[in-house]
Amino acid sequence: MKPAPSTETQASAPVRAVPGAWAPLRTALFRNLWIATIVSNVGTWMQDVGAGWLMTSLSSSPSIVALVEAADSFPLMLLALPAGALADIVDRRRLLIVIQFYLLIVTATLGILTLLDMVTAWMLLGFVFVLGVGNAVMLPAWSAIVPELVPHDEMPSAVALNSVAINAARAVGPAIAGVLVAAVGVWLVFVLNALSYVGILAVLLRWRREHHKSTLPAERFLTAIRVGMRFVMHTHALQVVLIRGGAFFVFASATWSLFPLIVRRELGRGPEIYGLLLTCIGIGAVVGAMLLPRVRARISRDALVAGSSALYALAALALAYVQNIGLLAVAMLATGVAWISILSALQVTAQMTLPGWVRARGLASFFVVFMAGMALGSILWGQVATHIGIPAALTIAALGMVAAIGLTWRFKLGQHQVLDFRPTLDWPAPVLAETPEPDSGPVMVTIEYRVQPSKRAQFVTAMQAVREMRRRNGAYFWELFHDSADTARFVECFMDESWIEHLRQHERASVSDREIRQRAKQFMVEGESTISQHWLADRES
Repeated sequence: MKPAPSTETQASAPVRAVPGAWAPLRTALFRNLWIATIVSNVGTWMQDVGAGWLMTSLSSSPSIVALVEAADSFPLMLLALPAGALADIVDRRRLLIVIQFYLLIVTATLGILTLLDMVTAWMLLGFVFVLGVGNAVMLPAWSAIVPELVPHDEMPSAVALNSVAINAARAVGPAIAGVLVAAVGVWLVFVLNALSYVGILAVLLRWRREHHKSTLPAERFLTAIRVGMRFVMHTHALQVVLIRGGAFFVFASATWSLFPLIVRRELGRGPEIYGLLLTCIGIGAVVGAMLLPRVRARISRDALVAGSSALYALAALALAYVQNIGLLAVAMLATGVAWISILSALQVTAQMTLPGWVRARGLASFFVVFMAGMALGSILWGQVATHIGIPAALTIAALGMVAAIGLTWRFKLGQHQVLDFRPTLDWPAPVLAETPEPDSGPVMVTIEYRVQPSKRAQFVTAMQAVREMRRRNGAYFWELFHDSADTARFVECFMDESWIEHLRQHERASVSDREIRQRAKQFMVEGESTISQHWLADRES
């Protein structure tokens, strides 16, 4: 299993002592799942090495070898948003259990076929793709359960520990795989990876997850996808993460996709050196995860991403032209530090924009960009390397990475803002003469404001934040009108797809949303209050 790089959630709280780095391990569920995750991730990194090395034995074409990374990435790019919607609708624990069984069976089958020498290049790509489908369904759900495992004030420490788990496995798994592939064969790493899912299954099966059920029925699948996409389209901070991430990943993919060929063709070395250099990346990532708290306290996320991108580009150039294994090991350590620094900065920023009801869908949008960059980049750099050579392809990728820093600098990730997504449940229930059918709609809501004449411009500006809040909470239409006969009278109008979807807006209203509304209401005439009305569409029988 390869969980997504760690994420964190947040909620506004009084200033208190920061829990220790190891505090989440006091929680038995988190501790057991953390240990099982390390084991499973070791198996996953072993399989990645085995698949990459096996493909170099089945085909010498750079474009075919690079397709291994693409086959692993494309499913998540295509399925992450539906998977995120699914994870926000169904019981995440049960979904994860089903997916672990699926991954175990598919991986074991690949191991057996490899042992029998029945695997071809295209069959291997097919298996990698099928495993990628399982990971695509798993990752949004896996990331979304993290806040359920530890108290909120321990989330930063849990995030750091998850980073250590993932990257410690990266440090160990490739080295073990290199030795096993050379000594026994690729089939063994596939079989061991299949067995590594057993620990995750054992912990999930024992977990008695608390259900926080809504009084409303679960969202419908297609509606959930539409609402999730609407949330992404109207959350500027999340869009910034996607832009900055996409600009990095498409160039960073060159290192990962061409790495096996660099070791085999440019260096003329075997799987031991391949595993060793990947281990150096893992060690660098662990070191980077440990250093990040101090670094984040001194520089902004924007500076961290820019500096780490430049470091990653320098390491790519070293990989292209340096032949000395010792120097390459140092460059790979730098690659690991840069990789974890960028992922951490982007994911922390993304998670800070996500309330619980849309968490999996919001994270899925990040995974789409991540995997799209890796998949499309892998194909691109494989083709480039085929035509102009591997060193030249890596050089172009490194230069593109540096150029992307300047081109995306105006998209700011921000500092350390903390949003409070706790539900307020203070939105009054609609006044009803009769109870509407849940699917009746659309529903139009109008809210009247009487604004101080001298504050009209400030009110209109403040209402733009209200617009984005309504849209990301589910409204598909929003507009602000003023009365032609009374310029102090404004009417906010927004529409939801159905009555049940409007009621979900009542449930989703958070403390941060209330603060946005209050910033607009401060410009109202003193003593005046808003007047709300709900309108149901009438259709011909």
